[in-house]
Amino acid sequence: MKNSETKTAARDHHIERAWCKGCGICVHFCPKQVLELDEEGKVCAARPEDCIGCRLCELRCPDLAIEVIDRQAAEGQGNGDE
Repeated sequence: MKNSETKTAARDHHIERAWCKGCGICVHFCPKQVLELDEEGKVCAARPEDCIGCRLCELRCPDLAIEVIDRQAAEGQGNGDE
């Protein structure tokens, strides 16, 4: 990657903040350190451009508070391209 190029996130992280209890399990299991706890102790995607889409955060969250959405797949749904 050239210095002038910037990485863009290929995935969105939908986080239900009301469901998140701030246990940090998703943060711990993320192999790319995409997630972290914010000043309120809730999870946030601090570096979404580094996400590899493994969904370990989604699978390990005991409160089902996080969902990883692949942008390319989401854009292809519902527009008749199937």
